[in-house]
Amino acid sequence: MKYRKLGRTGLEVSEIGFGAEWMEKKSAAEVKAVTGTCAEAGINLLDCWMADPDVRSNLGAALKGTRDSWIIQGHIGSTWQDGQYVRTRNLDKVVPAFEDLLARLGTDHVELGMIHYVDDVEEFESIMSGEFIAYVRKLKAANTVQHIGLSTHNPEVAKLAALSGEIEVILFSINPAFDLLPASTSLDDAFSFQYDDTLEGMEPARAELYALCERDGIGITVMKGYAGGRLFSAEASPFGVALSPVQCIHYALTRPATASILAGFDTVEHVTDAVRYESASEEEKDYASVLATAPKHAYFGQCTYCGHCAPCAANIDIALVNKFYDLALMQDEVPASVRAHYKALDATAADCIGCEDCEPRCPFGVPIASRMEQAAALFA
Repeated sequence: MKYRKLGRTGLEVSEIGFGAEWMEKKSAAEVKAVTGTCAEAGINLLDCWMADPDVRSNLGAALKGTRDSWIIQGHIGSTWQDGQYVRTRNLDKVVPAFEDLLARLGTDHVELGMIHYVDDVEEFESIMSGEFIAYVRKLKAANTVQHIGLSTHNPEVAKLAALSGEIEVILFSINPAFDLLPASTSLDDAFSFQYDDTLEGMEPARAELYALCERDGIGITVMKGYAGGRLFSAEASPFGVALSPVQCIHYALTRPATASILAGFDTVEHVTDAVRYESASEEEKDYASVLATAPKHAYFGQCTYCGHCAPCAANIDIALVNKFYDLALMQDEVPASVRAHYKALDATAADCIGCEDCEPRCPFGVPIASRMEQAAALFA
């Protein structure tokens, strides 16, 4: 298992995490088996948003004796009322629900206290100016929450969170289909959105979010990486082709600022399917060739950092140069951190000899040589 720095938190998380949502309605033995398999594979990040007391208690029992080896994303604002999940900002419900989460997980703190599921800009602004954030700050001051995070599917909300100065981690929905969605698309509509030829590559708001998080050291953890399993089926996928779990994971992990993808595990076998990523070949990880030959896609002309352009005659890591170039273009000035990472490369865009040997290998028809010229000028 490989580990990545989670933004500026100082935490190092497994690049594959445990999204425990599917542990609802599982027996204690089943939850223990899945959790134990995760631990054996080196997974150390656990996300628990579920309010159901049974699943919380089962997870707590499965973590017993191993709590210190886990980094927990615990959600604030997810409650259990009259036998069902309710998202609320009412502190009379929020406080006992979060205390219940700690008690059932058998811990006195969570590393990441996630403001739960904020998809509306006005709601975000209300949270950040009212009693809800005051409660979260109180939790952090007491070290009950070590770092403040937020979960959202809306890139506009995520950008505001990244700029807030308080939120260090964003749990965000990332997959190649969602990255094409207009920013105004709600989660309810995301799975039924009619993709068509009017889509022209990644939604700018999402690209800006990734660049902003990379610049400011905001860690991203990923939800909905499989699009609810729809990307595994050619019939259900908006692209008309099926992707594998490994390909979906690789896509998410190649987005800027992403530290971990929280895969949803229903069984021990699902853990094995995801962890196979760690030993997968480059061919097995290759989402780009699949998308490029799909009946429908909107990535033509856009670098997805897939690495098909390699090898370079001048030893340039073209995908990484393109990533730094895209990150720099998102800002009014080239961020110092991006410039430093670029200049630390063994070979930069300025070393490009213009041979264009890489261009026929690009699945999306990116004019690589001219982009190298542009990058060299930008970073000069």
